[in-house]
Amino acid sequence: MHSATLHASQITRPLPLPTVVDFETHDPYRRDDLNLENILKDESISLDAEIVEKLERFAIVLNEWNSIHNLTGAKSIDAIYNNIVDSLYPLTFIERPSTLLDVGTGAGFPGLVLAIAMPNTEVTLSEPLKKRVSFLKYTMVDLELNNLTVVGKRVESIVSEAFELITSRAVTNTKLLLELTKDLSDLDTSYLFYKGERVFDEIVGLDNQLIYDIVQKNRRNYLYAKPNREMK
Repeated sequence: MHSATLHASQITRPLPLPTVVDFETHDPYRRDDLNLENILKDESISLDAEIVEKLERFAIVLNEWNSIHNLTGAKSIDAIYNNIVDSLYPLTFIERPSTLLDVGTGAGFPGLVLAIAMPNTEVTLSEPLKKRVSFLKYTMVDLELNNLTVVGKRVESIVSEAFELITSRAVTNTKLLLELTKDLSDLDTSYLFYKGERVFDEIVGLDNQLIYDIVQKNRRNYLYAKPNREMK
């Protein structure tokens, strides 16, 4: 966790944006060169060549499935690469966990992408929608992701020991995410929530519950938090 921790009382709110950005379709990382390895290097994300190849394969499979099953708003390889970079950018500042739970994985962002990038992390994906579960399980087999478990149910139905890291993107507000995962976390659990500008409203009132950083990248706000032990 960074030493420069932001608390609610210390945050300067950004100017309101005219529209809500859809990170599935809007591409702040757009490049003329669609070489994923180069795109990742430009964002200071360093991965082995084998992992990059799996990410490229994931993008191809998702693009094929999406043309039939409408899994995500990312309708091109370019847009899928955008979502991959968005999913992976936190690797530049988080501690790598041994276990990870992703809440509402959807078409794989960020949980499946993180599972590819962190083969030594045991990753569990929680996704209730059947067509997305089918895609996630197919991709798990296709890419030989032995560190991955796909659970086709809502997170509140999962029974498990506490996870080291709980992630979520575009599912629900921060307070509800904490409530839904309370039985899957402990004092050693960290949280990584992919948020837009509304995060500054969502964390109001949670300052005593969490110690957190907010890392801003383009129009994304990554909320990286741990429980406030003094309040337990």
